[in-house]
Amino acid sequence: MQSAVKKEQYPQEKRPEIVFIGRSNVGKSSLINSLTRVNNLAHVSGQPGKTQTINFYDVGMKIEGEDFRRSFYLVDLPGYGYAKAGKTQRLSWRKFIEDYLLNSEEIRFVAQLIDIRHDPMQSDLDMFHWLVKNGIPVLVVATKADKLSRGAGKSNTERMRKLLGVPELEILPYSSVKNEGRSELLDVIANSL
Repeated sequence: MQSAVKKEQYPQEKRPEIVFIGRSNVGKSSLINSLTRVNNLAHVSGQPGKTQTINFYDVGMKIEGEDFRRSFYLVDLPGYGYAKAGKTQRLSWRKFIEDYLLNSEEIRFVAQLIDIRHDPMQSDLDMFHWLVKNGIPVLVVATKADKLSRGAGKSNTERMRKLLGVPELEILPYSSVKNEGRSELLDVIANSL
C-alpha cells in the first residue's frame, strides 16, 4: 500500500486505477478486503474518518483467456460526509481528492458506495452529480446488502435510482459479509482493464 495527499506521492509506476469513494463508514475498506480476499488489507474502523489519505493498493487479477495477471491499483479515498475531523481538515481532504479525481489519467472508473439501507444523503447526490458532470465513469455500489431482505434491497435500489435522477442506472448490490456482488464487481473491473 502507498498513501498520498499530493501528486508527487502517487505511485511512480503507472497502472489502471479502480477508485472507491463514499460516505464515512459506508464500507469501503470492508469491500476492498472482500474483493481481494485479504483480511485487513484495508484497515476497517468503527470510527468515521479513519482513512485520511489516498491509499493505493497494488493488486493483480487473472483474466479468463489470458496467461498473465493484470496489475492495477485499488484506490481507497477518504470518506465524505460526517467524520471526526475539523472543518479545515475536511476541506483539505476535499481539495486533494478533487485534484486526484480530476487529474489522474489512470482512473478506469469510480465505484461510489452508498448504504443500501438508507436513501442517498445530499453528500451522496452531490458526489454522484459531480462525478458525472466531470465525465468520470461511475458505478454505484449499494453496500450492506446482507442487512435487508432481497425484496427490500430491490425496492431501495429503485428508490436510489430515482433520487440520483437516472432511472436506468445500473446499481450493484454488495455484501462484504457474504461476498454477494463480488463476482459481478470483479467482472466490471476485468472489463475495464
